[in-house]
Formats: sequence, structure tokens, C-alpha cells
Amino acid sequence: MLGTNVYNEPSRAAIYEEKIKRSVFIANLEPVHSEDEARDFLTRITSQHRDATHNCRAYIMGSSGEYEYFSDDGEPSGTAGRPILLAIKKSTLVNVMVIVTRYFGGVKLGTRGLIDAYGLTASKALELAGVTQRVMTQKIFISLDYASMGVITRLLESHNALNLSWDYKESVNVIADIPINYYESLSRELDELRARKIIKSFDKNQAAL
Repeated sequence: MLGTNVYNEPSRAAIYEEKIKRSVFIANLEPVHSEDEARDFLTRITSQHRDATHNCRAYIMGSSGEYEYFSDDGEPSGTAGRPILLAIKKSTLVNVMVIVTRYFGGVKLGTRGLIDAYGLTASKALELAGVTQRVMTQKIFISLDYASMGVITRLLESHNALNLSWDYKESVNVIADIPINYYESLSRELDELRARKIIKSFDKNQAAL
């Protein structure tokens, strides 16, 4: 959602409650990274609110927001799940699920009223969740001799490598996460170092080393 290098995730789980014309709307938000996590979250919320009229929900997953889902859970089509989804999109967050539980208070809200109620409640929970910016990365595995450690350390630092993990045996292996917009440049330089025998190998796939 933010381009090719960074994306936003919620910083924390959040809950927001709003009473609108005697109906109670409770938005529960949680970071999710898979359909299994989304199902587990839904199971927990529906278990907590067994007597609720509806548990409407939406999620967006994937660093580029490529996976979307919403459900009106019995509300008129387009009045609940889609407003929740649109609230998530407006927040720019990904890897997030929002479930808005409704306890009907006896007063019908109408189509516009439902859209506004579900959208508002979801938006408030999204605000409470905060924003954590993540960097899109590609993991890389490099094998080298001890004498080349200084060269590789400086090269990785210049390409903003993250989460370096060194393994010292007969040779040295390093695993690092490289920001996507630096990966092509780093690959070219590592190709040259491999040709000059300064490193033994490098690959995206650890099994190849």
C-alpha cells in the first residue's frame, strides 16, 4: 500500500465500543498474518459474544495488501463488512483484522446508518491500534572465508542489511534481510565478489549453500 519498500502494520491489538441508537457496536482489532490466525481470532471473538446479533469483519493481509476479505454476517449486503474493509484501507494498515460485534438495541439504523456505524467503530479501533512501519526485505545467505568478513560486513551495512546472523565454522555463513530496493545492487556486487573468489557463494535459498 505504501510502495515497493515499506508497509504499515498495527502496533497492538485494540478494542473500541460505541453505542448508536441503543445498538452497541464493539470493534476488536488484532494483527493477523494468515487465514489460520484470522479464523482463530474470529473464533475467540464469537465465543466471547455468543449472544451478539452480528459479528461482521474484514481483513487485509500481505505486505502489499494483496489479500482482502469481508463478511456482513447477516447484515444487509454492503452495510457492514465493506465499510470495515474501507476503514482498514483508509488507515493504510495491512496484516490486520477488525471484527465489529453488534448487539441490536431495537431501533433500526437503515442502510446509511449501518454503513456509518460499522465504518466509524472500525476506524476508532484502527486509530487506537497505532502504526508500526515495516521494511519489505529479501533474505540472503552468504558463505565466505574469515578473511573476507570485513569486506562483507561493510557491504551489508552499506545496503542497510537487517537482522544479521553469523555462523562461525570452517567457513563463515551469514544470513541477513535486505531491503527490497537494495537487493538488486547487492546481488550485482556479490556476483563480482564471487567471481573474484572473495566469497564462496550467496543465494536466496539457504539449502543452496
